[in-house]
Amino acid sequence: MTRSLLGARLVDVGDGSLARITGVDAAAEVAPQRVGLTAGAVDSIWSSVEALYRTGAFPAVTFCLRRRGRIVLNRSIGYAQGGGPGESRGPHARLAEPDTPICLFSASKAVTAMLMHKLAEEGGVDLDNRVSYYLPEFTGGGKDRTTIAQVLSHQGGFPMFDVDPADGPETLLDWERCIELICAAPAENGGKRLAYHAITGGFILAEIIRRVTGMSFTDYLDTRFRQPLGMRYFTYGLDGRSRPRVARNYVAGQPVRFPISMLAKQALSADFSEVVDISNRDYFMDAVVPAGNLYSTAEELSRFYQMLLDGGRYEGRQVMQQATIRRAVKPAVRLRYDHTLKIPMRYSEGLMLGVNPFGLYGPMTGSAYGHLGFMNILGWADPDRDIAVSLLVTGKAILGGHLLALGQLLSTLSWQCRG
Repeated sequence: MTRSLLGARLVDVGDGSLARITGVDAAAEVAPQRVGLTAGAVDSIWSSVEALYRTGAFPAVTFCLRRRGRIVLNRSIGYAQGGGPGESRGPHARLAEPDTPICLFSASKAVTAMLMHKLAEEGGVDLDNRVSYYLPEFTGGGKDRTTIAQVLSHQGGFPMFDVDPADGPETLLDWERCIELICAAPAENGGKRLAYHAITGGFILAEIIRRVTGMSFTDYLDTRFRQPLGMRYFTYGLDGRSRPRVARNYVAGQPVRFPISMLAKQALSADFSEVVDISNRDYFMDAVVPAGNLYSTAEELSRFYQMLLDGGRYEGRQVMQQATIRRAVKPAVRLRYDHTLKIPMRYSEGLMLGVNPFGLYGPMTGSAYGHLGFMNILGWADPDRDIAVSLLVTGKAILGGHLLALGQLLSTLSWQCRG
């Protein structure tokens, strides 16, 4: 059922205990004292996650926190299917579990970026070289001088591309057509200003990987990250066998109205509600969208960031070189106004960076790096606190009381994991 406040689409979260709809990976969680935390600190963090769920903006929440390389929390709350705004919880409702796969949307970009850094580590590309050296057709409208590094740091000059309304947003699932449109699109303002590349950059980076390696983009991911890290999911798109377990996405929160609706459409190349609807379709899971449809559990995303935090090592294997990661997390853009997101942002070559005194990952997280996904999905590592965190949610809400609860969760994490 639905709670409504000033037109908001909210989940009925009840008034009592959440224990019945909470999943706990007890076998994986270690005692807080083993990682330098108190039981009270962990309880406080989890209470903040519960408070985020109680806002009603998210039918399902999964959360994983690693500290000092060990899992402290790996839990889920809510329903993967059948518990969204406007839905009654009938016999087909399905609870979320800690290992429920969820689409990361734009949080996928961090993985795509690190694959490009991996290719550079292997000698396949020079990140400071022009994109057109690898993709000769990438010359439209003044983009011939754009480098891979500029694409990674959202300074490529092609944050958007025109999709014919007659073709519909399904165009975004047609790889070859997207490459053609992006290559032909003119550079924006000469490619000089900072503007988040919501869809475009991912396709170009992945196409370079395809051309240089002769492998499919998913095979490159599989051999460089997914297999070495022992992931079950962590794939762009989702195979048919896994789809019965995937979490469904829902429009939630306050209605998306002008001018926010216009800004969201410009960034996403489709209406807000259309993006959510498409994300639940089989053809979306059949496709590979390098900037937006990697599927992962919260624990898998946290594992990925833990590998970065550990200098590229996982279970004794060097997955990436430390020098590669140092470049990937090094600031490439100082805190500047992002002309797509309409807020100040700070980027490395592929990652969203934390900011002091308060940024994307909470207060005093200037050393943190990770990525945000549509909407309020987060994965990040914070070297100062020795944590690797992932927060996956299925409600797509821009405005609402959940923002206060999210800020409180981030603040609690930063405070309790300090030192």
